[in-house]
Amino acid sequence: MESKKAPRSALVDDYVVPGDVILDLADMTNQTIKLGAGLRQDCDTIQVTSAGRLRLSKPNKYWVENSQKRYIPSVEDTVLGIVVDTKPDNFLVDIKGPNLAFLPVLSFEGGTRRNIPKFEIGTLIYARVVKANSIMNPELSCMDAIGKAAEFGQLKNGYTFETSTGLARMLLSSPTCPLLEALGKKLSFEIAVGLNGRVWVNAPSPSNVILVSEAIKKSESFNRIQQRSMVEKLLAKLS
Repeated sequence: MESKKAPRSALVDDYVVPGDVILDLADMTNQTIKLGAGLRQDCDTIQVTSAGRLRLSKPNKYWVENSQKRYIPSVEDTVLGIVVDTKPDNFLVDIKGPNLAFLPVLSFEGGTRRNIPKFEIGTLIYARVVKANSIMNPELSCMDAIGKAAEFGQLKNGYTFETSTGLARMLLSSPTCPLLEALGKKLSFEIAVGLNGRVWVNAPSPSNVILVSEAIKKSESFNRIQQRSMVEKLLAKLS
Protein backbone atom coordinates (compact mmCIF):
# COMPACT_ATOMS: atom_id res chain seq x y z
CA MET A 1 0.00 0.00 0.00
CA GLU A 2 1.45 3.32 -1.04
CA SER A 3 1.13 6.23 1.34
CA LYS A 4 0.51 9.74 0.09
CA LYS A 5 2.39 11.11 3.09
CA ALA A 6 5.73 9.36 2.77
CA PRO A 7 8.44 11.35 4.55
CA ARG A 8 10.44 13.70 2.36
CA SER A 9 14.22 13.38 2.54
CA ALA A 10 15.90 16.43 4.06
CA LEU A 11 18.51 16.20 1.28
CA VAL A 12 16.15 16.83 -1.65
CA ASP A 13 17.70 19.39 -4.04
CA ASP A 14 21.02 19.20 -2.14
CA TYR A 15 24.29 17.91 -3.58
CA VAL A 16 24.90 14.33 -2.44
CA VAL A 17 27.84 11.95 -2.76
CA PRO A 18 28.22 8.15 -2.69
CA GLY A 19 27.54 6.75 0.78
CA ASP A 20 25.10 9.47 1.86
CA VAL A 21 21.94 8.07 3.45
CA ILE A 22 18.84 9.86 2.17
CA LEU A 23 16.16 7.82 3.94
CA ASP A 24 15.91 5.39 6.87
CA LEU A 25 13.28 2.79 5.98
CA ALA A 26 13.03 1.68 9.60
CA ASP A 27 11.04 4.86 10.23
CA MET A 28 8.55 4.05 7.46
CA THR A 29 5.64 1.60 7.37
CA ASN A 30 3.26 0.70 4.53
CA GLN A 31 4.94 3.11 2.16
CA THR A 32 6.42 2.53 -1.28
CA ILE A 33 9.53 4.39 -2.37
CA LYS A 34 10.67 4.24 -6.00
CA LEU A 35 14.38 4.52 -6.68
CA GLY A 36 15.92 5.94 -9.83
CA ALA A 37 19.48 6.46 -11.00
CA GLY A 38 22.23 6.93 -8.41
CA LEU A 39 20.46 5.24 -5.49
CA ARG A 40 20.29 1.77 -3.93
CA GLN A 41 18.75 0.09 -0.92
CA ASP A 42 21.17 -1.21 1.71
CA CYS A 43 19.25 -3.06 4.45
CA ASP A 44 16.97 -0.42 6.00
CA THR A 45 18.54 2.59 4.34
CA ILE A 46 18.52 4.23 0.91
CA GLN A 47 22.04 5.23 -0.05
CA VAL A 48 23.61 7.32 -2.79
CA THR A 49 25.82 5.57 -5.37
CA SER A 50 26.75 8.51 -7.63
CA ALA A 51 27.34 12.20 -6.97
CA GLY A 52 24.80 14.81 -8.02
CA ARG A 53 21.65 16.55 -6.78
CA LEU A 54 18.98 14.51 -5.07
CA ARG A 55 15.62 14.94 -6.80
CA LEU A 56 12.08 13.90 -5.88
CA SER A 57 9.05 13.58 -8.14
CA LYS A 58 5.51 12.83 -6.98
CA PRO A 59 4.45 10.68 -5.39
CA ASN A 60 7.62 9.10 -3.98
CA LYS A 61 10.31 8.64 -6.65
CA TYR A 62 13.88 9.67 -5.80
CA TRP A 63 16.91 9.85 -8.07
CA VAL A 64 20.29 11.57 -8.27
CA GLU A 65 20.54 14.06 -11.10
CA ASN A 66 23.92 14.72 -12.62
CA SER A 67 25.32 16.16 -15.83
CA GLN A 68 26.87 13.02 -17.22
CA LYS A 69 26.61 12.33 -20.93
CA ARG A 70 26.95 8.56 -20.51
CA TYR A 71 23.68 6.70 -20.28
CA ILE A 72 23.12 3.43 -18.39
CA PRO A 73 19.92 1.73 -19.62
CA SER A 74 17.23 0.85 -17.10
CA VAL A 75 13.99 -1.08 -17.65
CA GLU A 76 11.00 1.18 -18.46
CA ASP A 77 13.20 4.09 -19.54
CA THR A 78 11.95 5.90 -22.63
CA VAL A 79 14.78 6.59 -25.07
CA LEU A 80 15.51 8.16 -28.43
CA GLY A 81 17.57 5.75 -30.50
CA ILE A 82 19.20 5.89 -33.91
CA VAL A 83 19.10 2.83 -36.18
CA VAL A 84 22.67 1.86 -37.11
CA ASP A 85 22.12 -1.55 -38.68
CA THR A 86 19.37 -3.99 -39.66
CA LYS A 87 19.29 -7.76 -39.17
CA PRO A 88 16.64 -10.36 -40.06
CA ASP A 89 15.24 -10.38 -36.50
CA ASN A 90 16.39 -7.06 -35.01
CA PHE A 91 17.25 -3.47 -35.68
CA LEU A 92 20.49 -2.42 -33.99
CA VAL A 93 19.95 0.91 -32.26
CA ASP A 94 22.37 3.42 -30.73
CA ILE A 95 20.91 4.69 -27.44
CA LYS A 96 24.15 6.27 -26.12
CA GLY A 97 24.72 3.33 -23.77
CA PRO A 98 27.74 1.07 -23.36
CA ASN A 99 26.27 -1.35 -25.95
CA LEU A 100 23.95 -1.14 -28.94
CA ALA A 101 20.34 -2.04 -28.21
CA PHE A 102 18.24 -4.67 -29.98
CA LEU A 103 14.82 -3.64 -31.31
CA PRO A 104 13.06 -6.85 -32.43
CA VAL A 105 11.28 -6.46 -35.77
CA LEU A 106 8.06 -7.73 -34.15
CA SER A 107 8.15 -5.24 -31.24
CA PHE A 108 5.56 -2.99 -32.86
CA GLU A 109 1.78 -2.94 -32.46
CA GLY A 110 0.31 -5.62 -34.71
CA GLY A 111 3.79 -6.63 -35.80
CA THR A 112 4.07 -9.70 -38.06
CA ARG A 113 6.60 -11.01 -40.52
CA ARG A 114 4.47 -9.55 -43.31
CA ASN A 115 4.55 -5.95 -42.09
CA ILE A 116 8.05 -5.45 -40.71
CA PRO A 117 8.92 -1.71 -40.64
CA LYS A 118 11.40 -0.55 -43.27
CA PHE A 119 13.85 1.59 -41.32
CA GLU A 120 16.88 3.05 -43.02
CA ILE A 121 20.20 3.61 -41.28
CA GLY A 122 19.91 6.87 -39.34
CA THR A 123 16.17 6.55 -38.59
CA LEU A 124 15.22 8.10 -35.25
CA ILE A 125 13.12 5.88 -32.98
CA TYR A 126 11.24 6.66 -29.76
CA ALA A 127 11.17 3.43 -27.75
CA ARG A 128 10.89 1.82 -24.32
CA VAL A 129 13.62 -0.23 -22.64
CA VAL A 130 12.18 -3.66 -21.77
CA LYS A 131 15.37 -5.57 -20.89
CA ALA A 132 18.62 -4.22 -19.43
CA ASN A 133 21.55 -5.62 -17.50
CA SER A 134 25.30 -5.12 -17.36
CA ILE A 135 26.31 -8.13 -19.46
CA MET A 136 23.82 -8.15 -22.35
CA ASN A 137 22.65 -5.74 -25.01
CA PRO A 138 19.52 -3.91 -23.88
CA GLU A 139 16.25 -4.69 -25.65
CA LEU A 140 13.74 -2.09 -26.83
CA SER A 141 10.08 -2.10 -27.76
CA CYS A 142 7.89 0.35 -29.65
CA MET A 143 4.84 -0.72 -27.65
CA ASP A 144 3.59 0.21 -24.21
CA ALA A 145 2.94 -2.33 -21.45
CA ILE A 146 -0.39 -3.40 -23.00
CA GLY A 147 0.93 -3.83 -26.52
CA LYS A 148 -0.19 -0.52 -28.00
CA ALA A 149 2.00 1.81 -30.06
CA ALA A 150 1.06 4.81 -27.90
CA GLU A 151 3.63 7.55 -28.66
CA PHE A 152 6.38 5.11 -29.65
CA GLY A 153 7.83 4.57 -33.11
CA GLN A 154 9.63 6.53 -35.80
CA LEU A 155 10.06 10.29 -35.39
CA LYS A 156 10.11 12.16 -38.68
CA ASN A 157 11.33 15.64 -39.56
CA GLY A 158 12.13 17.97 -36.65
CA TYR A 159 15.50 18.62 -35.03
CA THR A 160 17.39 16.25 -32.73
CA PHE A 161 20.11 17.22 -30.27
CA GLU A 162 21.90 15.74 -27.26
CA THR A 163 21.81 16.81 -23.63
CA SER A 164 23.02 15.44 -20.32
CA THR A 165 20.95 12.73 -18.70
CA GLY A 166 20.23 15.11 -15.83
CA LEU A 167 18.65 17.68 -18.13
CA ALA A 168 16.58 14.96 -19.80
CA ARG A 169 15.17 13.92 -16.42
CA MET A 170 14.38 17.53 -15.59
CA LEU A 171 12.40 17.89 -18.83
CA LEU A 172 10.40 14.75 -17.99
CA SER A 173 9.81 15.65 -14.34
CA SER A 174 6.36 15.86 -12.78
CA PRO A 175 4.72 18.31 -12.41
CA THR A 176 5.52 19.71 -15.85
CA CYS A 177 8.96 21.24 -16.20
CA PRO A 178 8.50 25.06 -15.85
CA LEU A 179 10.57 25.63 -18.97
CA LEU A 180 8.30 23.51 -21.17
CA GLU A 181 5.21 24.87 -19.44
CA ALA A 182 6.24 28.46 -20.22
CA LEU A 183 7.12 27.64 -23.83
CA GLY A 184 3.87 25.71 -24.33
CA LYS A 185 1.75 28.70 -23.33
CA LYS A 186 3.10 30.76 -26.22
CA LEU A 187 4.33 28.36 -28.90
CA SER A 188 3.02 25.36 -30.80
CA PHE A 189 5.55 22.53 -30.89
CA GLU A 190 6.05 18.79 -30.42
CA ILE A 191 8.76 17.30 -28.23
CA ALA A 192 10.06 13.84 -27.40
CA VAL A 193 12.64 13.44 -24.64
CA GLY A 194 14.73 10.34 -24.09
CA LEU A 195 16.19 9.59 -20.67
CA ASN A 196 19.36 8.72 -22.59
CA GLY A 197 19.98 12.42 -23.22
CA ARG A 198 18.44 12.98 -26.65
CA VAL A 199 15.69 15.45 -27.47
CA TRP A 200 13.56 15.78 -30.62
CA VAL A 201 11.69 19.01 -31.34
CA ASN A 202 9.28 19.72 -34.20
CA ALA A 203 7.13 22.79 -34.89
CA PRO A 204 5.20 24.45 -37.74
CA SER A 205 7.95 27.04 -38.21
CA PRO A 206 11.75 26.67 -38.14
CA SER A 207 12.01 29.70 -35.84
CA ASN A 208 9.96 27.91 -33.18
CA VAL A 209 12.15 24.81 -33.45
CA ILE A 210 15.26 26.93 -32.98
CA LEU A 211 13.83 28.87 -30.04
CA VAL A 212 12.61 25.78 -28.15
CA SER A 213 15.87 23.92 -28.77
CA GLU A 214 18.04 26.83 -27.65
CA ALA A 215 15.93 27.38 -24.54
CA ILE A 216 16.35 23.74 -23.53
CA LYS A 217 20.10 23.76 -24.12
CA LYS A 218 20.55 26.88 -21.96
CA SER A 219 18.28 25.76 -19.11
CA GLU A 220 20.35 23.12 -17.32
CA SER A 221 21.94 25.42 -14.74
CA PHE A 222 18.84 27.61 -14.26
CA ASN A 223 16.30 27.41 -11.46
CA ARG A 224 12.55 27.67 -12.12
CA ILE A 225 12.42 31.47 -11.98
CA GLN A 226 15.45 31.83 -14.23
CA GLN A 227 13.95 29.40 -16.75
CA ARG A 228 10.76 31.43 -17.06
CA SER A 229 12.73 34.68 -17.33
CA MET A 230 14.86 33.22 -20.11
CA VAL A 231 11.76 32.10 -22.04
CA GLU A 232 10.26 35.59 -21.77
CA LYS A 233 13.43 37.13 -23.21
CA LEU A 234 13.58 34.62 -26.06
CA LEU A 235 9.92 35.14 -26.92
CA ALA A 236 10.41 38.92 -26.93
CA LYS A 237 12.90 38.49 -29.77
CA LEU A 238 10.19 36.88 -31.91
CA SER A 239 7.70 39.70 -31.49
